[in-house]
Amino acid sequence: MTNEAVLDNDTMSLADYLARGGKLTSPNNVPPRYRAELLRLMSSFVDSELAGSAGFADAINWAPGLKERIAASRITLEKVDHAEQVLDLMSDFGTDKALYNKAHSWSARQSRGAQVDAKRQGGDMRLSVFHYPLQGWTDAVVMNFLMGLATVHQLKDLSQTSYQPLGEVFRKILPREQRHMELGLEGLQVLAAGESMREEALSSVAYWLPKVSETFGPAKSERFDRLKQMGLRQTDNETLRAAWQADADKRLNELKLTK
Repeated sequence: MTNEAVLDNDTMSLADYLARGGKLTSPNNVPPRYRAELLRLMSSFVDSELAGSAGFADAINWAPGLKERIAASRITLEKVDHAEQVLDLMSDFGTDKALYNKAHSWSARQSRGAQVDAKRQGGDMRLSVFHYPLQGWTDAVVMNFLMGLATVHQLKDLSQTSYQPLGEVFRKILPREQRHMELGLEGLQVLAAGESMREEALSSVAYWLPKVSETFGPAKSERFDRLKQMGLRQTDNETLRAAWQADADKRLNELKLTK
């Protein structure tokens, strides 16, 4: 027996079933509106991981040493692997993996000073932060730490999603995303220890903090309310953002990387 709700078609609607913590397990029992929101959620994750990997690839050659080069290579590789694991679930709904990979230029970026709308850009569902370019090793380390920390907070929530196969994949991915964040933190600690790099790191933190903050979405969101009713999300945007901000502030303060 499990503590999940059990659907009785005679006594409980699907909405009530999901609201009580019920899980759906295959495309065969997913209704149309749920399917649309689920695919949108998965697409956003896949596109962000593919774009994140493509943008971070340059960091391999920016790395100051072999240890850092290995870390950057690992992050670049594993993000693509994470995207593929979720894309495999999307293929169960009819998504063509080969065509999907060619749908967008994952390495494409806008200018550093662009004001990218936090809403998705057409069919490209990457989070807005992945439309901005990295500039050198320090910038890559700072962005990887801040966005890695945001991803950890977001995945902890998404791991409880009502589509059970996706929740299982996210729970599998979470420890590796945690390690990506830790690798970013280790790089940041090295940068913070040298006075010559401190100002550059401070400037990068100031640039990326608000852009990563936007990835949590608006404080008031009708879409979140809809996703929560379906059991696809659990924790509201502002609560997740506040938890991430407090976590980031604590670590940055310890490294004296706040102005």
